[in-house]
Amino acid sequence: MSDVAGDAVGVLDRMTCILEAFDGDDRGMGISELALRSGLPKSTVSRLVATLIRQRYLERDGKLIHLGLRLFELGQLAEQPRELRIAALPVMADLRNQTGGNVHLGIRDGGEVVCIAVMRGRAPEPSTVRTGARLPLHATALGKAVLAHASPSDIDDVLAAGLPWWTEDTITDPAALRRQLTAIRRGGLAAEAGEFATGVCCTATPVLAPGGALAGAVSVSGDADDLKAEQVAQALRTAAATLTRRLASLRPGSA
Repeated sequence: MSDVAGDAVGVLDRMTCILEAFDGDDRGMGISELALRSGLPKSTVSRLVATLIRQRYLERDGKLIHLGLRLFELGQLAEQPRELRIAALPVMADLRNQTGGNVHLGIRDGGEVVCIAVMRGRAPEPSTVRTGARLPLHATALGKAVLAHASPSDIDDVLAAGLPWWTEDTITDPAALRRQLTAIRRGGLAAEAGEFATGVCCTATPVLAPGGALAGAVSVSGDADDLKAEQVAQALRTAAATLTRRLASLRPGSA
């Protein structure tokens, strides 16, 4: 790699550190906090932030820096999430109306599941998961639903990487998780009871593309006392089947 190419990669790495310093509340940060979070010198952050603002990847509001509109625009171009979101939004709305729970749509990205859409239910408490959140595969219903459809070697790799503790109910025993994944493949539903967030239960089902490959997973979460398990299970199965049909209709040449 030439020195010029190496310098370019270095700049990209530093810009990535700055962008990933932002969290879900998007309250904005000053240069000093951005430098602290990114681990970069303040002078470097100041210079790169100016470039990112010019390119609309960041926006300035007084002394505070926010994520910019250009990032949102690029995110909409990501084909797999975009296609799945288009197909899923009306189905998610039906799920929310039928169950009253918070509805989430997720796709796998490496060792995590990324939530690409959220619809808040009727419960007074907001969903504990936001759009764009990265969730553990082993401690969430969404994660277990997609992991259950991974290859045996892929599952082995996930288990070998460790199963971190999130709450006192998190499953951290590989053998116990394997048993759950087997049950999920047989029954089509993944369950979570306070394993990621105390007091929150969640049920999820995988969503298959028309050819049978895994497209993602959809879930319903809320307080265990407020959700009717049988109703949620049936609604999720119907939603998954509907989503597969809708994905087929979005593809040219589909029947």
